[in-house]
Amino acid sequence: MKSILLIGLGRFGMHIATELSQIDAEVMAIDREEERANRAARTVTNVQIGDSTDTDFLESLGVRNFDACVVAIGSDFQSSLETTANLKELGAKLVAARASSDVHAKFLLRNGADEVLYPEKQLAKWAAIRYASDHIFDYIELDGSHAIFETSVPDSWHGRGVGQIDIRKKYGINILAVKRNGRIDATVTPETVFSRGDTLLVLGEYKAVQKCFHI
Repeated sequence: MKSILLIGLGRFGMHIATELSQIDAEVMAIDREEERANRAARTVTNVQIGDSTDTDFLESLGVRNFDACVVAIGSDFQSSLETTANLKELGAKLVAARASSDVHAKFLLRNGADEVLYPEKQLAKWAAIRYASDHIFDYIELDGSHAIFETSVPDSWHGRGVGQIDIRKKYGINILAVKRNGRIDATVTPETVFSRGDTLLVLGEYKAVQKCFHI
């Protein structure tokens, strides 16, 4: 079980707290406002009311002992930068900080953030890819060139097997799983045959996926 220090309990922070609690992570949550802290107390392992820009307060939490520290402060630019810098100076193993703009993201990285969470930008890219095509149902970015896509099976593939189509050889795309009737089957073999209504989870370069599935 991983231990997470979560700083900032606004909407974004509370969503993270809820998701972490559902996977049984050990979470200590921090916020300046008592009302927010009390609301989170029902969800997380532990909660503290305090100012994350105060180095002494952060040090008292033992930030070195957490597997990851998430700075979910979005609206207070200065507090988010100071908190990020303080965490790294105190020896935090991993600091992921929320950005609210491109400039904010750059300054967070300069102030010690190991990773930047930019939900508006990340969701915008997901939405653009999802809704600009009739064939893409979901998408997970892996790096600047590769992603995992959930895509419909082309009509010409119905009744044919993975080995017959062989998109790995033709396009460098790997079929990770077939989703059928809402259930994912990850035991894909050359003999797996596609049916109408199936969707695929595929891994590959953007350009290769676009070419293969005519997106």
